[in-house]
Amino acid sequence: QVQLLESGGGLVQAGDSLRLSCVASGRTFNSNTMGWFRQAPGKVREFVAGISWDGARTEYVDSVKGRFTISRDNAKDTVYLQMNSLKPDDTAVYYCVAAARYYVTDWSQWSAYDYWGQGTQVTVSS
Repeated sequence: QVQLLESGGGLVQAGDSLRLSCVASGRTFNSNTMGWFRQAPGKVREFVAGISWDGARTEYVDSVKGRFTISRDNAKDTVYLQMNSLKPDDTAVYYCVAAARYYVTDWSQWSAYDYWGQGTQVTVSS
């Protein structure tokens, strides 16, 4: 059974940092695009960041550019999201996603991914 297990969420103050981790089990995604989405209460789920299989290419939503960094360690089947200078608007449930196919045309679309975790809550207080 394929699972993506997120961890690292929590309650922090504005300006603080958090590092989210997502460990894959049941299969490897070393040749696949992975990423992070988030959903705040009452808001539409949005793409946050994506990373190519080898880490050579990354993409971010404009609101997190310069503050968040996505990375991966294929030896550990793990993808990370380093979040710095957190803002209250970053408060959301963060979901790790992985694509089953080798090529994803639009990383920002939830439908491009075949697996997702149960999410980890990030709450940023002002």
